[in-house]
Amino acid sequence: MTDLREKKVLVFGTGISGIAAARLLISMGARPVLFDGNRELKESEILEKLGEGGAKVYLGEIPEKILEELSLAVLSPGVPVDLPVVERMRAMGIPIWGEVELACQNSRGDVLAVTGTNGKTTTTSLLGAIMEHVNPSVFVVGNIGIPYTETAAKTTDSSVTVAEISSFQLETIDTFHPRVSAILNITPDHLNRHHTMEEYIRVKERIAENQTAEDTCVLNYEDEVLRRFGESLSCRVIFFSSLRRLERGISLNGEVIEYRDETGCVPVCSTKELKLPGRHNHENVMAAAAMALAYGVAVEDIRYVLQRFTAVEHRIEFVEEIDGVAYYNDSKGTNPDAAIKGIQAMDRPTLLIGGGYDKNSSYEEWIRSFDGKVRYLVLIGQTREKIAKAARECGFHDVVLKDTFEEAFRFCHENARSGDAVLLSPACASWGMFPNYEVRGKIFKELVRGLKNPKRE
Repeated sequence: MTDLREKKVLVFGTGISGIAAARLLISMGARPVLFDGNRELKESEILEKLGEGGAKVYLGEIPEKILEELSLAVLSPGVPVDLPVVERMRAMGIPIWGEVELACQNSRGDVLAVTGTNGKTTTTSLLGAIMEHVNPSVFVVGNIGIPYTETAAKTTDSSVTVAEISSFQLETIDTFHPRVSAILNITPDHLNRHHTMEEYIRVKERIAENQTAEDTCVLNYEDEVLRRFGESLSCRVIFFSSLRRLERGISLNGEVIEYRDETGCVPVCSTKELKLPGRHNHENVMAAAAMALAYGVAVEDIRYVLQRFTAVEHRIEFVEEIDGVAYYNDSKGTNPDAAIKGIQAMDRPTLLIGGGYDKNSSYEEWIRSFDGKVRYLVLIGQTREKIAKAARECGFHDVVLKDTFEEAFRFCHENARSGDAVLLSPACASWGMFPNYEVRGKIFKELVRGLKNPKRE
């Protein structure tokens, strides 16, 4: 463990990750200083969230004198690494970590880490369920909702930490070393943060940066970037594919997911046994199974969990069927590629709610994926005009613009017919209208369950 006793450590960001990092630092005997650039926050509320131990809080800006006293700065994932104050600390020689680095340097046991543009939460949850089936000390953490710093002090030498790791978190690692890692796919996302696709790819690939020949990295064979990346790694590589049968790796043979290596072929399970619909979910299953196999879990234990695992909340989540209309919550479809998976999973005419915060994405490929399924595209948020323009240019004209989320939902409810689906799959982040995609999804589900009047045919 890193000795930070009596060291002054800046925690940049006072959200859930920042508070968890500060608590861990307090437990280590460090003296955290909390900083947030939002002047509108209230110091008393931040300290109340922090609880015992306390810390000095600075809002808006931080005095130069405090910077000169720092031994370390810990950035929350939402803090860009190129902010002037971060650049200033770097120039002063202050080490810059993320909360994942702080956690990994102060935890025990093995780490199994998942990244990728899409599918992270489902894969992480599934892998966590597999590990919980075979190990009494498992922590499922990271971008999935529980900060790694919240559980680090609870780990033991026999613990397994299953972590969903975002590109924001990978920007600030140093020694982070997963026993098994996975990159599920890489498609354009968060370019407002990373600026170029090349930088986004570089950051994603950092998950394997500290892995050695004794470790394993699981990669998507159908992603050309990852296929090339696999050739450069010194650790063991396991590829997965949903489009071809691999001579080495995990792939589909008809309806059977099978794992093949130098010792032979092992059937893992049939896709008919899964409760997760769609090819993208078959890929998530293959990635989780490959990671578990690489860690030494018996295929029988993996199969047992795969056959029972159900969909993650907010990811193509069936809510209810009312008057013959099926409602699906895919609020975690926060970029076009994820939203493509959402519409591909629909098997009926669909009224689609999209739009939100602009992450500098392009939407043409998403619209082309509608494949005749979408009756109406109902748009809200900052991106609605941009998406509407893209839709028209792609020849799709059944576009409706609404001012609020509730208005969009009401339009879908009033215009859906028996046999239709209403799908929330925004292809955009929730920011600006909602605190996060979870709140957006929960409100959608509340609106669905609040429907009381019979539908008009």
